[in-house]
Amino acid sequence: MSEEFDIQNEAHSTFDFKGFLFKLLSHWYLFVIVIAIAFAVAHYVNVRKLPVYSMGNLITIKDDQNPFFTTTTSLTFNWGGTTDKVNTAVITLKSRSHNEKVVERLQYFLNYKKNGEYQLVDAYKQTPFFVDVESNKWQALGRKFKVVFKDSVTFNLSSSFSGGNVTVQNYASKEKKQIFVEAQSYSRDYKIGQRIEEPFFNGLFMPNPEIDVVSGVEYFLYFSNFDASVKGVNVNIRPDSKGSSVLRMSMNGQNKAKLVDYLNTSVAVLSEDMLERKNLFATKTIAFIDSSLSAKSLELKDVEKELNVFKNRNEIFDIEGKGGEITLKLNELDIQKESSDRQLNYFDILETYLRNRTDYRDVPAPSVAGINESSIVSGVSQIIDLAQDRNKLQYSYKDGAPVFANIDRQINAVKTVLLENIASSKSLMQQEQARLNKEIGQLEFQMRKLPKEQQELMKIERRYNLSQGTYDIFLAKRSEAGLVKAANVSDVQIIDIAKDTGGGKIGPNTQLNYMMALLFGFLLPFIYVFLRSFFNNKITSVKDIERLSKIPILGAVGKSRLVNNLAVLTKPKSAIAESFRAIRSSLHFIYKKQGVEGTKTVLVTSSVSGEGKTFTSINVSSVFALSEKKTVLVGLDLRKPKIFDDFEITNTIGVVNYLINDANVDEITQRTQVPNLDIILSGPIPPNPSELLMGDRMENLIEELKEKYDYIVLDTPPLGLVADSLELLKFADATIYILRQNYTKKGMLALINEKYKKGEVKNLSFVLNFFEDKTKYGYGYGYGYGYGAYGNGYHEKEMKISLLNRIKKIFKIKK
Repeated sequence: MSEEFDIQNEAHSTFDFKGFLFKLLSHWYLFVIVIAIAFAVAHYVNVRKLPVYSMGNLITIKDDQNPFFTTTTSLTFNWGGTTDKVNTAVITLKSRSHNEKVVERLQYFLNYKKNGEYQLVDAYKQTPFFVDVESNKWQALGRKFKVVFKDSVTFNLSSSFSGGNVTVQNYASKEKKQIFVEAQSYSRDYKIGQRIEEPFFNGLFMPNPEIDVVSGVEYFLYFSNFDASVKGVNVNIRPDSKGSSVLRMSMNGQNKAKLVDYLNTSVAVLSEDMLERKNLFATKTIAFIDSSLSAKSLELKDVEKELNVFKNRNEIFDIEGKGGEITLKLNELDIQKESSDRQLNYFDILETYLRNRTDYRDVPAPSVAGINESSIVSGVSQIIDLAQDRNKLQYSYKDGAPVFANIDRQINAVKTVLLENIASSKSLMQQEQARLNKEIGQLEFQMRKLPKEQQELMKIERRYNLSQGTYDIFLAKRSEAGLVKAANVSDVQIIDIAKDTGGGKIGPNTQLNYMMALLFGFLLPFIYVFLRSFFNNKITSVKDIERLSKIPILGAVGKSRLVNNLAVLTKPKSAIAESFRAIRSSLHFIYKKQGVEGTKTVLVTSSVSGEGKTFTSINVSSVFALSEKKTVLVGLDLRKPKIFDDFEITNTIGVVNYLINDANVDEITQRTQVPNLDIILSGPIPPNPSELLMGDRMENLIEELKEKYDYIVLDTPPLGLVADSLELLKFADATIYILRQNYTKKGMLALINEKYKKGEVKNLSFVLNFFEDKTKYGYGYGYGYGYGAYGNGYHEKEMKISLLNRIKKIFKIKK
């Protein structure tokens, strides 16, 4: 073949989809096994895994205005708006402090269990009893207590102790400690309603009227760490829509009653906390007013007594004339001055509070002092809101978190503006006080012109009237504050309570599990076959050769299960023998196309040792000889000769003897039991095989053989290991390059492709050896390997090589 082929090494990147599909089909058993295992696992999960439920409720956060707040109400206690309250509610519901209250109220740290089909299951509200845990006493953590009823009233409480320290916890103080309990099988009988007092268990069993007592049924109790119980709570909270004041709460778990109780109790605690926060300002205002009323009441009594004593002693009952006018004016000015003093005092207190404190939640309402200035009221409300928000964040974030820096900046900004407004208001108030003092001074000057006794009476009545006026003001504010507090309602309203309506199961999803099992059952073997194919660097099929090289494929030879390499001679009607006959036909075609006349030379080589080069040489020689053509097989692998072993002759004389001029052709040629087939062995292993093959004697040998034989088959060393074969290529009319399935590495073809492209190798063809078509899809007769797939009934069946024969064959190769 003189035509050149365009060797496309880029064919490495082409993926053989058809070949990959056949590989998938050949691994059908793997799919069956993996799918069966996946379905078994899915069934196990569906049967053994406890069901999971999801319960939810719906609440709204509204800024309900107190109906007693009107434009005429002097006391103002409401800060913030709806958006702020929604954010506060979400933070509160997720906060640790809130969930601690819920866990404590529900005694969520006590776990009720009973025997299920495969394991213990949650029996909350499914037992004929409740346990009222004494939170201020010690309870053993993680210790399982068994409860068995003997009748409707009597039950047995038991637990096993191996001896040693047991961790106990006081749920009221959250304190934990270790106590020593001797090794024992604790077991005692109690009655419903009887208090249990043990170092490791303290509580009262109460009947559950909804569950009937069944004697002999086992129930189990165990206490969990309080902190762990709180951390184990996971409530999902989200707005019903963006910017909405409606919140959806949901919770997942294995006991629907437990989820329902937790969600509803959480809302109840939130409602109580928000109402308490709403009433906080009114409560503090009432406390402040009560203390002021107490002091003014005592002062009023003392002045009233002093006034009566003075009147009785001096027999004076009323102030008449000019003195009465002065008294009325002074009373009015005194009340104004007292209000001014009260406001200045509030400003001083507020300023000191802001400068010296960091927690501003307890700032009293400005309306207590009669201050209705919008800048002061707004500033106080903002700083209180921010202080409360910061306090809530402490339960959700660690100290030093960026969120604290942000809210502290807001607090400082509001505080700076508020202090400036306080300073401005104090300045105006001090000017007002100077005016009032001036007017009071003028009236007191006029009063000094009156008789001495009248002056004294006026002073006493003035003090009395001031105390009475202040008392009346505080009393009115006290009543107003009480009315406001009583009318306050929680901003939390329940739209839908959490309720078990019979559904809510979210897992395990049996259909999804089976679908996932089917998916993974297909996917895992697919990935396995794909990765094995993708990372396999060895020739696995004819398609691999076709993708990696444009060098023609002469044929494929199936697996030989014989002990020796004489496949054609031992099993002449076998599929392997027919493969070699097909190769012979292909060689005839090559010779005819090349116009080769006379003796034809075939050179057989490979990439590395072990690919079946010698096996192919022997059997190609055999099929030529069986066609009544005089054939000679020449062993030119001078470094690792093998041919002699298969023909059971000695390698004492051969090519090496001829090349060193120690023997002639007739002396090195040996007859075989096959008619028309002679063999020339390599002979003794020389120290310089390459130099011998390059010499003139080698050319002489080939010329002499051409005069005597029709076909010369040259068994040469592997081309990928030594350069000897390159020196012999010039003698070949056709070159067979052996590739072995699942043995020859794909990278080996790059070397021969390059040499072929450069013209160093002519008339080259591949033969795929040890070929096994697991897909059972043949490639036809064109390449000479179709019989392996379709030859049933036409060829002798090959017996599998026994283990003993395999071992014998290995030792023969090593000789």
